[in-house]
Amino acid sequence: MEASRSSDSRIENLISAKKSLKLSLEKSKSVGLALQKAGPRLDEIRQRLPSLGSAVRPIRADRDALAAVGGHINRAVGPAAAVLKVFDAVHGLEKSLLSDPRTDLAGYLSVLKRLQEALRFLGDNCGLAIQWLEDIVEYLEDNSVADQVYLANLKKELKNLRELQHGELDGGLLDAALFKLEDEFRRLLTENSVPLPMSATPAGCGDQACIAPSPLPVSVVHKLQAILGRLIANDRLDRCVGIYVEVRSSNVRASLQALNLDYLEISVSEFNDVQSIEGYIAQWGRHLEFAVKHLFEAEYKLCNDVFERIGLDVWMGCFSKIAAQAGILAFLQFGKMVTESKKDPIKLLKLLDIFASLNKLRLDFNRLFGGAPCVEIQNLTRDLIKRVIDGAAEIFWELLVQVELQRPNPPPQDGSVPRLVSFITDYCNKLLGEDYKPILTQALIIHRSWKRQSFQERLLVNEVLNIVKAVELNVETWIKAHEDPTLSNFFAMNNHWHLCKHLKGTKLGELLGDSWLREHEQCKDSYSTSFLRDSWGKLPGHLSREGLILFSGGRATARDLVKKRLKKFNEVFDEMYTKQSSWIMPERDLREKTCQLIVQAVVPVYRSYMQNYGPLVEQDASSTKYAKYTVQKLEEMLLCLYRPKPVRHGSLRSPTFSAKYGNGVPDLRRTASAVVLVSLLRWKTDYYLPCTEVSAKAMPSVKQFWEQFNRVKPEAIVAAGWFLASAPVIVAVSAAISAISNIVMKLQLQS
Repeated sequence: MEASRSSDSRIENLISAKKSLKLSLEKSKSVGLALQKAGPRLDEIRQRLPSLGSAVRPIRADRDALAAVGGHINRAVGPAAAVLKVFDAVHGLEKSLLSDPRTDLAGYLSVLKRLQEALRFLGDNCGLAIQWLEDIVEYLEDNSVADQVYLANLKKELKNLRELQHGELDGGLLDAALFKLEDEFRRLLTENSVPLPMSATPAGCGDQACIAPSPLPVSVVHKLQAILGRLIANDRLDRCVGIYVEVRSSNVRASLQALNLDYLEISVSEFNDVQSIEGYIAQWGRHLEFAVKHLFEAEYKLCNDVFERIGLDVWMGCFSKIAAQAGILAFLQFGKMVTESKKDPIKLLKLLDIFASLNKLRLDFNRLFGGAPCVEIQNLTRDLIKRVIDGAAEIFWELLVQVELQRPNPPPQDGSVPRLVSFITDYCNKLLGEDYKPILTQALIIHRSWKRQSFQERLLVNEVLNIVKAVELNVETWIKAHEDPTLSNFFAMNNHWHLCKHLKGTKLGELLGDSWLREHEQCKDSYSTSFLRDSWGKLPGHLSREGLILFSGGRATARDLVKKRLKKFNEVFDEMYTKQSSWIMPERDLREKTCQLIVQAVVPVYRSYMQNYGPLVEQDASSTKYAKYTVQKLEEMLLCLYRPKPVRHGSLRSPTFSAKYGNGVPDLRRTASAVVLVSLLRWKTDYYLPCTEVSAKAMPSVKQFWEQFNRVKPEAIVAAGWFLASAPVIVAVSAAISAISNIVMKLQLQS
């Protein structure tokens, strides 16, 4: 029993312990859940504690500090609020400023002006507002009115604002708007810049400057000025000038390119003498005048119109850049290149042409390029003028020496007028003419003034007269140099008549005087008489009638005398004609008169002789051997004498200064030799054949020759190296021409 009671007691204890443990577990779960719910609340309380601390801090702060903090905050917040309003206004302008200015330029500039005013306000007040905010933060910190963390955040934000103050307050909006204005500035210039053709220049300007109208409409100029004002206010003047120079210089270059100015790029090494670019020099003067009086004049005026409000230095500097980039320097360099070419008499005339062009534009140059920004153009112009004047003076004073140096040279063997004589007479007349004398005089005056020497006009005249006298002395020397008296008389007759004819009625002739001209005319007549007497005048003497009338009954004896005398006449005539057929008398009036005198001296005697005694030999089987020429044929042959050979048109060319005056030896170094050779050979045939009665047997041979010759193309001849550049080739060509002449002569004598 006791055992069972003890067992029951233990079971009850276990049940009680179980219940107690179960109750403890349930309480633990309840506490765990409560703690789990309290965690977030504790975190929330922990996060709110700083703000609660800050909220209750003023309760602990000094009462005076708390009373003053309100005024400080109000004073700081007012400027800051104003700055924020301006920022909002700037943001409102963004859409207008990012649009195209061309639609409403005035409105765009007005909006841009408002933006700049707003940015100016921000620049002036943003720093002040930040300073006020920094002061209130410092006050709060000093008086422990605010939490340190809160104050640290405020300081960080204010530091960021201070950095932004020194940067772009508008986020780059102003720069974007200014770039759009620059684009509009370029567009207005480009769309309204049209190249000016040379044919469109006003006529009748003469020597006065032609003030060309502004190449841009007034409305466009006003727009450019408005844009310039806004861009300059933002330190963009250099960019505006760069755009303006780029567009306008390009427009001037386009106007000049239409003139085909490739010749301005020619270098001294690309030509041998001034004559090879003679045509370019004339174009240079016209083109330079067009460029200065019309293109650069217009640019000068336009620069003044567009930039006049900015200042003289700015628009003059802008114009100088346009002129330099557009090509004025190339014009001056071309003139300098001409002065560096080889000395040549023709070069003197071309230098005077250049000086005349520059002198004509002197006032324009001084006005357009007289400013300090154009110093490079001024220096190049002064250097060119000095080179031109020095070169012209040097060549002019050397002319006499060059003429004298030609004296030892042999005279032309065809008896014609030496190139020296014909060239100098024409050349001196040009120097004394209205076109060149004033310019040459002015050049010599300037040149002597540089040397501190005086100049009198008589110096120029005396020098030209001395040159003519030197030519006279050369002619007299060459007359004596001919070993053949007949050729000497022929040469003298040619040259005296050339001097008389070509100087009579000219400025030079007036200076030499009538007595000088009459003297040369008398010399011509004297030499003409001697020439006829000693040559053709002797020919009729071979047709003597002596002894023929005594043998009226002896026809055989008379026939023999006639044959003998006709044979001698023919031999002398053929010899004389062959020799003189290569002589040249360039003056047509003298040639025709001389040929008529020869005809009058020979043909009447021959006609009479053949009428009286021709029948004695005409019935003979060998009559053509003695009655060789008909009267008509003889007259035709004599009238064809002394005709000049055809020459290539153009001015004389020479590799050196003294070679200009060569006596009749043509300088063909720049000639397409095949063309010249063909023309000379054909001329020989075309010239002689009309003067001869070529037999039917001979004519086909001549035609066959030309048919074969015509098959050879000039290009092939040139490719084969037929260039007349050396003395041997010139001799060979002369020999070929002589051979053709001899062939035609034989045909002529056989007809």
